[in-house]
Amino acid sequence: MATDKFNVGAEYDALHSKFPMGRVRPVVGITANFRDGNAAVAEAYYASVLEAGGAPLIIPPYPCRDSLIETLGHIDALLLTGGADIDPRYMGEEPDSALLHAVNPKRDEQEILLARLAADRNVPILGICRGIQTLAVAFGGKVHQDLYAGIGGNLLAHDQEPIERHVATHDVTFVEGTALHRIFALERLGVNTFHHQSVSLLPHGFVVNALSADGVIEGMEAVDGRTIMGVQWHPESFIMNNDRCMMPLFEWFVAEAALYRKAKDIHRRIISVDSHCDTPMLFGQGYELEQRSKTALVDLHKMAEGALDVATMVAYIPQGARDDASLSAATAMAKDLLEGIAERVVRNSASVALCSSPHEIAGPKSAGKKIIMRGIENGYAIGRDLSLVEHFRKMGVVYMTLCHNGDNDICDSARGKGEHGGLSAFGRDVVREMNRVGMLIDLSHAAESTFNDVLECSAQPVVCSHSSCKALCTHPRNLSDEQLAALAAKGGVVQVTMYSGFLCSEGEATLNDFMQHLEHAIAVAGIDHVGIGSDFDGDGAVVGCSSAAQMCCITRELLRRGYSECDIEKIWGGNWLRVMSQVQSAAF
Repeated sequence: MATDKFNVGAEYDALHSKFPMGRVRPVVGITANFRDGNAAVAEAYYASVLEAGGAPLIIPPYPCRDSLIETLGHIDALLLTGGADIDPRYMGEEPDSALLHAVNPKRDEQEILLARLAADRNVPILGICRGIQTLAVAFGGKVHQDLYAGIGGNLLAHDQEPIERHVATHDVTFVEGTALHRIFALERLGVNTFHHQSVSLLPHGFVVNALSADGVIEGMEAVDGRTIMGVQWHPESFIMNNDRCMMPLFEWFVAEAALYRKAKDIHRRIISVDSHCDTPMLFGQGYELEQRSKTALVDLHKMAEGALDVATMVAYIPQGARDDASLSAATAMAKDLLEGIAERVVRNSASVALCSSPHEIAGPKSAGKKIIMRGIENGYAIGRDLSLVEHFRKMGVVYMTLCHNGDNDICDSARGKGEHGGLSAFGRDVVREMNRVGMLIDLSHAAESTFNDVLECSAQPVVCSHSSCKALCTHPRNLSDEQLAALAAKGGVVQVTMYSGFLCSEGEATLNDFMQHLEHAIAVAGIDHVGIGSDFDGDGAVVGCSSAAQMCCITRELLRRGYSECDIEKIWGGNWLRVMSQVQSAAF
C-alpha cells in the first residue's frame, strides 16, 4: 500500500494550495568538486544552506565565461567548497612536488575567476577550507604549498583523519571586533581540521578573524565593504551529526544573501541616479565607457555591477583667469567635454542612452540600458555670456554648478574671497535665465552668501549636486543645518557626497561615515529632499563604496537601517528627478 511519503501528488497539491507558493529563499550557489570526470557536492554543504534558510544551487566546474556571468545573475550568494590543493602557478610560484598534493585545474581556473566576478557584483561569498585559499589567491594573497614546510616549528595536526569530520579536534580564537567574532559571540570555538595548505599572505582589504594556537590563519574577512569571508575548517560537517554549533555562520551568510537579493530586487524596480561624477576629466587618458577601467570609478561595467541606472557626468572647468581669452577657452573646454560624453554614448548606443530630462529615462531602463546625463561644474564655463545658458541647455545639460573653488563672474565660492558678497548682478541674471530654460541651479561649492541670494532670487527649487553636512564635518564646502532646512523649504534636494574631506576631519572615510551624513541630512531636511551624488573620479570614494560597482551597498545599508522601498526610491533618484521635472516643466 502506498504511504504519504510516496504520494507526490499530495505534495504537489500542497505546494499549490496557496499563492504565492512557499517562502522565497535566497539562492546560494555552491561550487562542486570534480573527480574522475564527475562533479559532486558533499551533502553537508547543501544541508547547512537549507538549514539556514537558503536554496542551494550546485555550480559545476565549466569553462564557459559567459555562463559564469549568467549564473552570477541568478544567485544571491556564492559558497566556495573544499577539495584539492590550489595550483601555486596562480600565485606566480612553481609547484614543488615534495610539498604539493593533487591539484584540480578545472576548479582552479573557474573558481578563481568566479570569485573575482562575484566580488565585482557585490555577491556575498563564503569560502570553506580550499575555499578560503581560493579567495586568498583570487584577490592577490598567497597560500603555503604546505603549511608544515612553510611555517615550520611545532604545529598542530591539521589533518584529523581518521577522526570523523563532525568532531572538533582543536580550538580557534576569534579576533575581537571582526564580523566572525560577532557572528559566534564567542572568544574561542572548537573546530575540525582537514588541510595541509593555508593562507600565508592576506590579500589587500582583508584581515585575519580567527587563529589556531599554533598561529595558522583559520579565517579571514574583507574589510572594504564587500561581504567576503573564508574559514579554514569545515563548519558544514557538524550539521550532519545534528550539531548546530556552526549554524550561526550559515545563518549570517544566508541573511546576507537575502539582503543582497532584496537590494537587487529594489534596484530592478526603481531608477537609481548618481547626480555627480567627474569621469570626463579622464577622457584625455583614453577613457571609454565600454571598457572596464583600472583608474576610472564609473564605466558601464561598474554601473551594471552596482545596479546604478543613471550617472550624471559633468564637464568640470577649473577656475582660472577671467580675461576674454581665458573665458573663451573655458567655454570651449566645456563644449569639448560635453561633446566627448555624447560621442562615447553614441559609440555604445546599444547599451547606454543619453538623456536630458526625467521622462526620457524609463524607456532605456526597461530596455536594459544605462543612462548618462550631463552637467557643468563651474559657471565659469559661460563667462559673461548669458546666451550660453540656453545654448548649454539645448545641448542637453541638466544642471550647472554656479561656481567651483574660487569666485567667478556669477557669484562667490565657499573657497573664494567674497568678491561680490553673494550673487553678482550678472549672477542674478544667470539664475533667472536658468529658471527660464529649465536648467537646475546647483549650489555645491557656493558661499553661504551666494546660497542665500539664490534661494531669494530663484523662482524654482535649487539643488546641491554633491555636498555633505557641516554639523558632522566643519568643511567650508559643507552645508549647515540652516542651509539644509532652507533648501528643503524651497523644495530642493541635497545630494550627499562621498569625498572623504567632506565626511570626516581626518583619515579615510568609510561607508558608515557617508551613511551618517545621509541620515543627518534626512533628519534635518526630510526624506523628500535628500539623494546621492558620489563625486566619483573627482576624489569621491569611501571604503565600502569605492566605485559605481559598489553603489548597491548603499541600498543594503539603507535596508539594514530600516528604510522602506519608498524611502530608498526617493533617496536613489526620486527626489532629484522630481525637482528636475518641476524645473524643466516651468521652462519657457
